[in-house]
Amino acid sequence: MAAPKKGRSASAQSRPGRSLAFILIAIAALTGGMFLSGHPTPRLGIDLAGGTSITLTAKNEPGQPNAINQTNMNTAVDIMNRRVNGLGVSEAEVQTQGSDNIIVNIPKGTNSKEARDQVGTTAKLYFRPVLATEVSGSAASASPSPSASSSSSSKATDKATQKATSSSSASPTSSATSQGRAVTDALKAGSTPSASSSASSSASPSASSSASPSANASASAAATKLQAQYTALDCTDKAQRAKAGEGAKASDPTVACGKNSSGQWQKYVLGPAEVRGTDIKSASAVFDTQSAAGWKVTMEFTSGGSKKFADITGKLAKNQSPQNQFAIVLDGDVVSDPFVQQALTGGSAEISGSFDQTEAQGLANMLKYGSLPLDFKESSVTTVTAALGGEQLHAGLIAGAIGLGLVVIYLVVYYRGLSIIAIPSLLVSGALTYVIMALLGPTIGFALNLPAVCGAIVAIGITADSFIVFFERIRDEIREGRSLRPAVERAWPRARRTILVSDFVSFLAAAVLFIVTVGKVQGFAFTLGLTTVLDVVVVFFFTKPLMTLLARRKFYASGSKWSGLDPKALGAKPPLRRTRRPSAPVDPKEA
Repeated sequence: MAAPKKGRSASAQSRPGRSLAFILIAIAALTGGMFLSGHPTPRLGIDLAGGTSITLTAKNEPGQPNAINQTNMNTAVDIMNRRVNGLGVSEAEVQTQGSDNIIVNIPKGTNSKEARDQVGTTAKLYFRPVLATEVSGSAASASPSPSASSSSSSKATDKATQKATSSSSASPTSSATSQGRAVTDALKAGSTPSASSSASSSASPSASSSASPSANASASAAATKLQAQYTALDCTDKAQRAKAGEGAKASDPTVACGKNSSGQWQKYVLGPAEVRGTDIKSASAVFDTQSAAGWKVTMEFTSGGSKKFADITGKLAKNQSPQNQFAIVLDGDVVSDPFVQQALTGGSAEISGSFDQTEAQGLANMLKYGSLPLDFKESSVTTVTAALGGEQLHAGLIAGAIGLGLVVIYLVVYYRGLSIIAIPSLLVSGALTYVIMALLGPTIGFALNLPAVCGAIVAIGITADSFIVFFERIRDEIREGRSLRPAVERAWPRARRTILVSDFVSFLAAAVLFIVTVGKVQGFAFTLGLTTVLDVVVVFFFTKPLMTLLARRKFYASGSKWSGLDPKALGAKPPLRRTRRPSAPVDPKEA
């Protein structure tokens, strides 16, 4: 037996069973994973399964009567869309309606409460210094807060910070009266809890805290009013939480509520905002594998934000707890209140503490996408039924079944025996598509909507095209007079190039469509791209190996008229054979 030529692998021809075993094992493993995940069916989008529709209405801020415009509305839509779809293709829709409304559609199966919190938490993001804090409705001490440390600090500083994380961040308070006195003293000292800072948030650290008698009287009146609000505030009351700090400007001190690590409601008196959400360049949740500190949130600031953050952390680091803390405030709620041990001047920082993965990712998402250009109020929340979408899905599935049936009939009539290869290939492609869609639901939030179903139906034609290209290349080789087994191996490289080019064009179109669109159209693009990739996998690991195996069978190799590879029916040329030249006639005279 002659050895294969150098540079050419014979594995595809001699070991097709391995490829078939690989793809069958992959299907079995993915199917097992689908059932183990508890999601044996794909998650459906809002048009098929129903869901929640939220209407948000923009409102002007004091002093900004013209803030509601098309540019700011589009920016808000973009940020909200990234919030609810931040983990993948969840098929949540965010779009404007009219000049001042935004509609958010959240499909059933998504964590609607979490998604609603993401879009409902629409106020601007601020970093405010903590002037005073205590557990609401109790004189007990505040629970430990996460710590903030510079990401560029040394390992020794990191270890000290981690040690400080487990300690209490707020001194025990004997009564609300002592906290009220702390509030008054802090407000009289200035906007930040540092004796060297002035009431203006833009004042330099060395500015004097002295003021005119009238200014002192005004500050005293404001401090008395804020102290009264703080004393009366009960964060366990939902109505009071909603009104806490209502109408306060970024430059004003305010009161706020937030939950501590023990799940108790904590109330705060906060100074003017020193850093805004727009000063944050990026934020992400990471797992600290070096120090085994668990999950933490890292932040990168803009150039202007870096200076602001360095200034405020430098002031806070000089104070005692709780006035060495800053509160991250979103929609009037304190989402985190880390304390500071040193000035953070590196332009980046990390917040560490007793985070789990969900908490760290939620905080990072708020920091990254929290700053909206407008304030919104939740006008309405309605439940969407799937009656209309269910009817459309039923009609779409009937259309898909008819299309698939016509493709099968065409393959059987035109390709006859080759349909035994094409039909199982279609089934394998369909099984892989279904299982992967079911797995992508809980993994990245993929939801199957009507356009996605259309993408899956279109994929039937793409997959059938690949088979047809391969089969026609084989028949061309048979027409040239070759037998089946050499025809299969000679046809494959040419068919492979055509299939790859065709699928690459389809995938490129799907990728561009996915990038430049949102909502339901993204579902179509995603499904089209997924099925295009699976088409390549099926053709390489199932269709070609199966064709190689069947080419060894007598039914196909002999060119039966029912095989679809009958040389006579294909108009094959007779095989080329060498013939001997006739010998020259012998001259009788010479004989």
